[in-house]
Amino acid sequence: MRLVTWITPAGEHRPGAVVGDRVCDLGAVAADVVTILAGPGARARAEQAVAGASAMPALADVALAPPVTPGTLLCLGYNYAGHVAAGADPDDVPEYPNVFVKTPNTLAGPRDPVPLPAVSAHTDYEGEIALVIGRRAHRVPLDRAAEHIAGYTLLNDVSSRDWQDRSSQWTLGKCFDRFAPLGPWITTADEVPDPQDLLLEVIRDGVVTVSQSTASTVFPMTHLVHYLSQVLTLEPGDVISTGTPQKLPTAQAVHRPLAPGDAVTVRVAGLGELTTTFVSQEDHR
Repeated sequence: MRLVTWITPAGEHRPGAVVGDRVCDLGAVAADVVTILAGPGARARAEQAVAGASAMPALADVALAPPVTPGTLLCLGYNYAGHVAAGADPDDVPEYPNVFVKTPNTLAGPRDPVPLPAVSAHTDYEGEIALVIGRRAHRVPLDRAAEHIAGYTLLNDVSSRDWQDRSSQWTLGKCFDRFAPLGPWITTADEVPDPQDLLLEVIRDGVVTVSQSTASTVFPMTHLVHYLSQVLTLEPGDVISTGTPQKLPTAQAVHRPLAPGDAVTVRVAGLGELTTTFVSQEDHR
């Protein structure tokens, strides 16, 4: 299933399933998407609702919120082969996952514009695949980690490079408002045969700037669930964004900071596309 959170004309957030180019309302089945992900009974009722649905609004016509609102949003740095810190050996790989947090104010819907901070001279984009927790995970053994992954979605880890470089901690550079567009939907794990065999592409204004397979991740998705759950308990709906590859050499050669009007698309076959448009902070008021 592909699960979304859609917003009614009255402003109510309701779970839904994407069926072709339409949305099946699942509000009568569950209060939210997390309930469907976390409970096999709710999932079965959702599938029955989809099978019996008739009139469904067009996906293009409904407003979309982030598919889930995670209590914890964790992100990874340098988790693809060849993606290393400036000046480091491209063949170097980290011994442990490089983990940082995005705060709740960063969350944005899949169609929300992202304001570029006036105080930042260099805002950048990072297209990523994010996994969504479906079962409470506490000190999970590696061989059981996959059981806790409910599905996969896309995230743009928007980053202010100048604020990120002001200290040894990345927090401020990663946590401006709306710096984590998420969506457009969650593809449930049963529809992703091998999450370590997905091609992640990022397109900026029509040009592919990133193209690399998840087969080249340093730490596979199951390892991340296992590793992080040794420290903190992961709850249903929590999100782990699994990192971005290095930009292609041609893209690096002409790279410039994001500017108002730029559009960035994160694309993964089977998981969909997440397109984010950037606007000036003044225009967003």
